[in-house]
Amino acid sequence: MSTPNPSPNPNPNPNKDSRGGQRSAQQMTCMEVWGGSQLTARGVEMGGLDAWVYSKPFGDAQRGGDVYYASSCATGRITRLLLADVSGHGISVASTAANLRTLMRRFVNRLDQTEFVRLLNQQFTALSETGTFATAVVATFFAPTRRMIVCNAGHPRPLLYQSAKKEWILLGDGPEDDGAANNMPLGILDMTEYDQFDVELENGDCVLAYTDALIESRDADGKMLGEAGLLRIVRLVGDVEPKFLTKALLREISDRHPDNLTEDDVTVLLVRANGHKPRHSFKDIFWAQVRFAGSLIRAINPWAERPPLPDLNMANIGGAIIPALEQRWRSTDSKHRPPDPAK
Repeated sequence: MSTPNPSPNPNPNPNKDSRGGQRSAQQMTCMEVWGGSQLTARGVEMGGLDAWVYSKPFGDAQRGGDVYYASSCATGRITRLLLADVSGHGISVASTAANLRTLMRRFVNRLDQTEFVRLLNQQFTALSETGTFATAVVATFFAPTRRMIVCNAGHPRPLLYQSAKKEWILLGDGPEDDGAANNMPLGILDMTEYDQFDVELENGDCVLAYTDALIESRDADGKMLGEAGLLRIVRLVGDVEPKFLTKALLREISDRHPDNLTEDDVTVLLVRANGHKPRHSFKDIFWAQVRFAGSLIRAINPWAERPPLPDLNMANIGGAIIPALEQRWRSTDSKHRPPDPAK
């Protein structure tokens, strides 16, 4: 994965390489986990989604406290996304990012993300004695149903673009809403379950997740933007092609106050539902099965990494053989929460 040269510029161009050309999107392969905590500006293609990730650590650092991952299952139907803002910087966060990659690999073939989130929290609870915790958004997208399950652990709310209405809105309940889940950051309490909700994405719909540097930026009057201010700005940016949206949004924010986007790590994860069915070559699928078989053999060693077993439900296993069975899936632990048009 290539990355741009580090720059003190708070608003480097995340869509062009050093020669000024558009960076090509990376096609994710079966059972691949992509991401980390390093400086990057890349596009990736996966089953049913296009994604663009921009991450710039604080100052001139090559790695920061923002951790981003995407994974694709053995059949390309299940995409998992993770964006976490981990307390601290440098080597300690790099170690945490490596542990998160291992966990992403273990659950790469799981449709239900409940246990994944629970183990995420356990990892950070174990690190809490060192003062390490994280806010995070975890999302699982199932391409056959276009349904995305979202869990928010104390993180700023993502934004949802509804292509049919050409409108951006906040996704999920805020702390001021009655009955809001208000999930705690990871590592604060040893909670057994985190609340989740689901949303169905139509073709062209976008979800924009980000870290708190955006909402802690200041408007021209010196007041902090907050979620409402960020929503207002993304609406002002207008109808921008998704691959150029991150650049336009960061430029608009940085132009409003000289200190904006210069005092913390900055990460933006943007995904768009493209309506495409997962397409992988026979070679790609074959080598994914070889890697899966290898993980089963290595798992004979009790200290080895756990194999990426799929969950035993009809939509995941049966749907890989009989596509009609895929439509039967819906996470039993999530709440269907249609977007609130008033927000």
